[in-house]
Amino acid sequence: MILGNRAVILVNVGTPDSPSVNDVRKYLSEFLNDPKVIDMPWLFRKLLVNLVIVPFRAPRSASLYRRLWTLKGSPLLVHLTELVQKARQSIQSVRPDFMSAASDGLVFYGAMRYGNPSLASVLNQVRQEGFVRITVLPLFPQYASSTTGSVIELVNMVTGKWDPKPEINIVKQFYNSTAFIRPMADRIREAGGFGFDRIVFSYHGLPVSHVRKEHPSCNPDTCMCADHMPEYGGMCYRAACYETSRLLAEELGLDEGKYLTAFQSRFSKNWLGPFTDDTLLSLARSGAKRVIIAAPSFAADCLETTVEIGEEYRKLFISGGGEELVVVPCLNEDLDVRGILASAQ
Repeated sequence: MILGNRAVILVNVGTPDSPSVNDVRKYLSEFLNDPKVIDMPWLFRKLLVNLVIVPFRAPRSASLYRRLWTLKGSPLLVHLTELVQKARQSIQSVRPDFMSAASDGLVFYGAMRYGNPSLASVLNQVRQEGFVRITVLPLFPQYASSTTGSVIELVNMVTGKWDPKPEINIVKQFYNSTAFIRPMADRIREAGGFGFDRIVFSYHGLPVSHVRKEHPSCNPDTCMCADHMPEYGGMCYRAACYETSRLLAEELGLDEGKYLTAFQSRFSKNWLGPFTDDTLLSLARSGAKRVIIAAPSFAADCLETTVEIGEEYRKLFISGGGEELVVVPCLNEDLDVRGILASAQ
């Protein structure tokens, strides 16, 4: 029995089923074999991922996941489950103009692009339940081909042969939605107030080659998107990240010199910079004692925010002479899904 006339699927990147080496190996294999993630010829990618990266990386990643894991399980999955539950509980207050006049509500689901519950299985579930209208909300504020682009590709692949095909709407990004910016700014205020030397907005890094493909007519090395949003920057990850920083700074009333934008989780020097670890170390060595760091490319706390920023970067900052690195929690289950959906219409 259909409880509403539109299914809304909230999608995050994914998580292994457990922090065991076998489960982490399985997860990494699915993740890294996606051509949207590692963009190279099929044979080279298969050899590199399955014979080099996964065998060597799985044990170390499993160790990191064990540090992340809680009694409830994977935080990313826990936050997704709680976000879906909260969205379901608030269904009656969704803006009526988001739905048709005949609608009696929305039904929310959670899915992972990699791992479980898989996006493919959730899509098939909502089809079996009879939905003819589906909205997919990837939980990545800024569009990137390796995140939202991969979700779009899988949705098209799974639903492409459905007959009849439902009405499908995909929210490509929400970095400039006030439903995202204002709550994120509130998180920053709650975490550190204004007693700080600098705020660092840290975004997940991408290979520079990915950004080049988003606007091949402009060299990312000479692009001015760090200063303003260019006309061609609507679907550029780097431009969207810098615009997110500017919008958050405006909401917080920050002067330009009080905040920095940086990129974390790099795998080589050919990734977007400046790098977050280098930025924090430079701040510490220049005399900054108290720095606030927020991660506005993550909707939920995960390995990159809890372990990489909260543990590794904190140690790095203090080792360089800093005294306190205040880590701002992600929005997690407080992400304003209803507001983001409304602003996307």
